[in-house]
Formats: sequence, C-alpha cells, structure tokens
Amino acid sequence: MVSKPDFLSGSGQDHFRPELQVESPEGELHLRFYIPSHQEFALQATGIREVIELSPDRITPIPNASPLLLGTLNLRGRVIWVADLGQFLGEASALNTDRAEISVIAIEEQDTIVGLAVEEIGGMDWLDVQNLMPPTSVPDTMVPFLRGEWLLSAKNNQCLRLLDQMAIVRSARWAG
Repeated sequence: MVSKPDFLSGSGQDHFRPELQVESPEGELHLRFYIPSHQEFALQATGIREVIELSPDRITPIPNASPLLLGTLNLRGRVIWVADLGQFLGEASALNTDRAEISVIAIEEQDTIVGLAVEEIGGMDWLDVQNLMPPTSVPDTMVPFLRGEWLLSAKNNQCLRLLDQMAIVRSARWAG
C-alpha cells in the first residue's frame, strides 16, 4: 500500500474545503519531455528527484569521457553525472547546449542520482500504465530502457514512450 502525501489526500480541516480536494485521476503521475529528434518520452514522477533548468556552464565537462556524457553537475552538494538522453538512447542528433538554459531531469534509484539532459519539458500528466503497449519501431539501442508506449495518434503514428529509470541508472553506458 502506497501512502499519498498529505497534500494529495488533504488533511485536517481541508476536508471541509472542497476547493482543496484533489480529484483522484486515473493512472500515475508522469513527466513528459522531448529529446532533440522530437520524440516524446515519459518518466514516472515517483523516481524523479527534481527537474532543473540551468545554464550550460553549470555542467562541468569531463575530459576523455563518453561523448554521451555532458559532464557533472553539483546538485545540492552532490556531484551527479549528466547525460544527453537522446544520445544515451542511441539517437544520432546531439542536444544543442549552445543556449541560455538546458533542462535536466535528475532521476534517483536507491542512492544513485543521475541527470538526463533533454530538449524540452512537456509537463506532468496522469497516465495509466495498464494501457501500455510493447514498443514498436524502436532502435535496438533504446529497447533496454523502455517499459512500453502509449499510442497517441494512430493517424500520425505518434506515440509516447515510457522509460525505465532503473534500467537507465543501472546502465553500463554511464561508464563510457
């Protein structure tokens, strides 16, 4: 049984104030975002430590590291690796770091935190994982990191792919 934080269930006198009641939507909360190739992905909100918009110069490049690693970032006193998520997943196009701010999603698995640099944050959405389908037309480099996909538009063949944050954090790709 997963307990909801107080701000989701309401507590104390909030029960008498209907405007503070949060409707219980279907599914689980997910963060939606895009990589440079304009593919849309999602991560379960429960595994996300935080989302940061930061200047590229706050990411310290590491010499002789894998090209998919942008470098390290000091996140509240902890040094974390930051990867270009698109390249991590095997995409050819690199993230444009020549801009004012980069979006980094810090994901956490047990005591390990890594940063995933993405093109654009799409927002939060309630998605039902029971409606996930096996991924289709996916490059082999991406398969180990996917839990499945939701078909958004059959006409445009548009889908939203759910990433497996545990597989990403535990991947040997971090070693270069």
